[in-house]
Amino acid sequence: MQKETLSASEAMQKLVEGNKRYLAASSNTGDISSKIRKFTCEEGQSPYAVVITCSDSRVIPESIFMAGIGELFVIRVAGNVMDDHQLGSVEYAVDHLGCKLVVVLGHEHCGAVDAAIHGEPGGYVKSITDEIRKAIGEEKDALRASCLNVERSVSIIKESLGLTESKPGNDLKVCGAVYYIGSGSVEFFE
Repeated sequence: MQKETLSASEAMQKLVEGNKRYLAASSNTGDISSKIRKFTCEEGQSPYAVVITCSDSRVIPESIFMAGIGELFVIRVAGNVMDDHQLGSVEYAVDHLGCKLVVVLGHEHCGAVDAAIHGEPGGYVKSITDEIRKAIGEEKDALRASCLNVERSVSIIKESLGLTESKPGNDLKVCGAVYYIGSGSVEFFE
């Protein structure tokens, strides 16, 4: 067992293959053994991808991509919106853990997106729906709104990491995706 750093394309391929295994599985095959727990405790984590996703209990990146302990750096917040806390977490994973792939994973039937489309929530939820409204404008189709929300988060991350222009030698990739709860499949953007 050793730490490895994958390129963005290798990490993407690993996510795609994991999702294919997930679609055919009835349980997660990711390594959660005492051996991997001990290894990551002693040697630290070496995730191959960052996944920013919604807090929705039906969206479980480690299962969706058939990943085990130490493989994914997962950031969860309702509506997969970005603020300084999430951006700091992404920055940490990229700069200190060597992740080359950052994926914003939205999903169908998102309650936060639905609240942004149809409701006027109060309290702290309003800060989330206000961010989503910036992304979706007047969009009323829930799936399209979820995709627009993902695209906004991708844009914010790229700007934060200085990836708004193509730079030679930069192998960091930031992309969006949508998870279809009903089928279990993931569609990557770009």
